[in-house]
Amino acid sequence: MKVWKSLLILLMIFANLAFAQPSFADRPKFSKNPDYIEVTKALNELSQTKDTQTQVEGLTAEEIQTRTEELTLQKYALETGINWGKCENQTGKTIAVYGKRPNDEDNEDAVYDNGLYFLANGQSTKNNWDCDGIYLPTNVKVGDFTSSPNGKGEKLTGPVALKILDGTQLVVKTNPDTAAIELNVPTVKVLNSSKANWFIPEISQDIIDTRVPNAPSNKS
Repeated sequence: MKVWKSLLILLMIFANLAFAQPSFADRPKFSKNPDYIEVTKALNELSQTKDTQTQVEGLTAEEIQTRTEELTLQKYALETGINWGKCENQTGKTIAVYGKRPNDEDNEDAVYDNGLYFLANGQSTKNNWDCDGIYLPTNVKVGDFTSSPNGKGEKLTGPVALKILDGTQLVVKTNPDTAAIELNVPTVKVLNSSKANWFIPEISQDIIDTRVPNAPSNKS
């Protein structure tokens, strides 16, 4: 009887392994991430461009190389599980940034997917606090902005949200000659209220300057 019980236990173990085996072959979670899919697609397109030595409208060979390098690091960050980004303000003014609110995962009644915070000049968001991106107010423009990995540069005015990928350190500056906002990354994603459940109000930079800085931050 003991022998039969032992055999039965062994059969149950092997059966469980047999049914569980397909789960081992599941694609890693990051491969289903929309950001990862977009970055991978962009890298493939840029690689084909370089291989065929064709030009992308509005981009020089150096710009293509810069974007390839940036996207390669963003892809690596997503593959290795880095789940936060960082924003640094060097504009000379207060800026609005998006990030996770405390206990967001436990708050099922939240109206928006994240919160809008204010970051003082000369400060960067705190390590391990996920800065999702920045808010662009109505009377501010971004110079030489690109809204997609392979897109053509354009000038953009608010109100919109500019989203960064996890693993990115975004530095925001003001061009002293044009007064346009400049970003250190080659591309970010433009979001409006129809594309994302983010709070994107129609307010000016003057109003943002009156806000008390409250983003979790470190002095840069």
